[in-house]
Amino acid sequence: MDTSTIARSILLFALAGLCEVGGGYLVWLWPQEGRAVWLGMAGGLVLFLYGVLPALQPEGLSFGRVYAAYGGVFIALSLGWGW
Repeated sequence: MDTSTIARSILLFALAGLCEVGGGYLVWLWPQEGRAVWLGMAGGLVLFLYGVLPALQPEGLSFGRVYAAYGGVFIALSLGWGW
């Protein structure tokens, strides 16, 4: 793998993690904190993007390994968000 492929992969991991945590938070705000329904719908769209971003990873990576790595990114970003 060349440097640009690695950089792209890291960027996609970071974007997907932010979409997962941020989208979940937007959905949370709607029913839990009485915010507008459009905020929950925007969160749903962001969560949809989270589902698409892993598919943009470079070819040759296995689905299971990509999602296992996303799990680690999600945990790290969730801890950071909660802190």
